[in-house]
Amino acid sequence: MKVAVNTRMLLKNRLEGIGRFTFEITKRIVEQHPEIEFHFLFDRQFDEQFIFGKNVVPHVIQPPTRHPLLWYVWFEWSVNSVMNKIKPDLFLSMDGYLSLASIVPTHLTIHDLAFEHFPDAVPFLVKKYYQYYVPKFAHHANRIATVSNFSKQDIVTQYKIDEQKIDVVYNAASQYFQPIQAFEKEKIKQEFSNGKEFFICVSSIHPRKNIVNLLLAFDEFKKHDDNNIQLILVGDFMFGKSDVLQTLESLQHKHSIVLTGNLSHEKISKLQAAAIGTLYVSLFEGFGIPIIESMQCGVPVITSNCSSMLEVAADAALLVNPTEINSIAAAILKLSKEESLRQTLIAKGFQRCKDFSWDKSANDYWKSVEKILV
Repeated sequence: MKVAVNTRMLLKNRLEGIGRFTFEITKRIVEQHPEIEFHFLFDRQFDEQFIFGKNVVPHVIQPPTRHPLLWYVWFEWSVNSVMNKIKPDLFLSMDGYLSLASIVPTHLTIHDLAFEHFPDAVPFLVKKYYQYYVPKFAHHANRIATVSNFSKQDIVTQYKIDEQKIDVVYNAASQYFQPIQAFEKEKIKQEFSNGKEFFICVSSIHPRKNIVNLLLAFDEFKKHDDNNIQLILVGDFMFGKSDVLQTLESLQHKHSIVLTGNLSHEKISKLQAAAIGTLYVSLFEGFGIPIIESMQCGVPVITSNCSSMLEVAADAALLVNPTEINSIAAAILKLSKEESLRQTLIAKGFQRCKDFSWDKSANDYWKSVEKILV
């Protein structure tokens, strides 16, 4: 059997949410199914680390997908053309896109419909592409996976898809997100926060991620902070850069905030494990991987009480209304002051993150794929 896989999100040192899902799932299904010939479809030169077995045949297909027009060209012309030559039995796409021109049975992963709820938080052409094509993709796919029950119901509601067509395949935390020793924490603090304790937020800088409210809340918290606690914000700027920078510049305690930009997952895991708490107060998520990563590191979490974050965190995090700055600030202050609360959340977090693993996710994903094969 031949299976074509959209692997354009497998980018060296840039495996964020969707890329991480693609990496962890694809690696496992390739290893678990040596009898299948997998054809990986890249849109640029690939790194050899992503060729997971001898049963993988890589293809570099032009053009690189850096613009909505090029997304259309790549999927509708280039991918379809290559699949006509490969003649796969199945096409797997884990980034929410597919080829409407193709007649190959397709399994599609849609991670969230954030653009439907926050349309002004994406560039105009991107928004138009998503709003026009994603509903078509959802109806064209033979089967859909998504990363939470919240997202499943959102797809059903927004696009009138039969819920029996959709399977939930949760995200998880990679194995290198683990607690670290005290001396390692001190080393990280010396490197990033001048030896001070810190909260961490791992997130792209994007309006939906609620970074402006987070910064304002942290500044409010600092009015009551006796320990010179810092905030480390890890992630690349996407959209809304000017709003974040203007807010940062206006803060009374801006010198207590460190923006690192993008870092390797290995470095992020060390930073998360060294923090006294994770702040993840997004306005909308399909899952929210940093919640589970932090719990697996033994770090307490403050997160939003909406969308999928409530489902993922359950009772193992401190929940806040992400639109209320004072609510976020009060939770940060509470977590910083109450050691017993931190220890309770750490213990609950360790238990909660056991419900998520990439091995289980890969098994659930393949069970969903097999429903097409049957």
